[in-house]
Amino acid sequence: MMIRHSRSRAILMAATMLAAPIALSPMLATPAHALIVFDPSNYAQNVIQAARALEQITHQITSLQNEAQMLINQARNLVSLPFSSLQQLQQSVQKTQQLLNQAQNIGFDVQKIDQMFAQKYANVSMSASDRQLVADARSRWQNTVGGLQDAMRVQAGVVGNIDTNRTQISNLVSQSQGATGALQATQAGNQLLALQSQQLSDLVALVSANGRADALTQAERAAAAEQGREQRRRFLTPGAGYTPGNARMFGN
Repeated sequence: MMIRHSRSRAILMAATMLAAPIALSPMLATPAHALIVFDPSNYAQNVIQAARALEQITHQITSLQNEAQMLINQARNLVSLPFSSLQQLQQSVQKTQQLLNQAQNIGFDVQKIDQMFAQKYANVSMSASDRQLVADARSRWQNTVGGLQDAMRVQAGVVGNIDTNRTQISNLVSQSQGATGALQATQAGNQLLALQSQQLSDLVALVSANGRADALTQAERAAAAEQGREQRRRFLTPGAGYTPGNARMFGN
């Protein structure tokens, strides 16, 4: 009787447990798609991709910086030189040219030179009077003196340009050394070449003036020698100038 009662109690408990709802743990109650899973391989791959993207961005920034610097350099190369010595050079050239244009009597003109030499320095005319010979000799002497004076005036003008040129050279060298771009350096160099050309033109003017003075001197000497021969011939012509006679000395 006792045994049957125990069996009945066990069966009742078992039926009760089967009929009761099963309690699930929180982990088992969470859906599978909501679980966070860390994948080291995937994380490393993402890091590598991010590093590569950052490297590409860095290269692009560097390239943009280089292009910007190139544009800045090009802009500097196109900047004009804020200095010009052209006016001073032109004034120096004009000053020397004016001195040459002020040449006295026989200037630097081919036609006038030919005309003057035909009148004053050609062969002495046999029919010219003594007064005309003297006047021609005086005119040639005035031409020679004028040529020498003109040469000295040109020399003084060229020497006066030296100080101006020295100042211009100093300014242009400073501008060339401080040039910010290729255009400024080129323009400074061109102005230095222009200054050199102006100095060469001064030298040509000086040589021309000195050569003119020397040529007038030599022409005067040649004409004077020719005129001297003509005057001597006239002096020695009987009845024209000198008449020989007996000389008496000491009252004898």
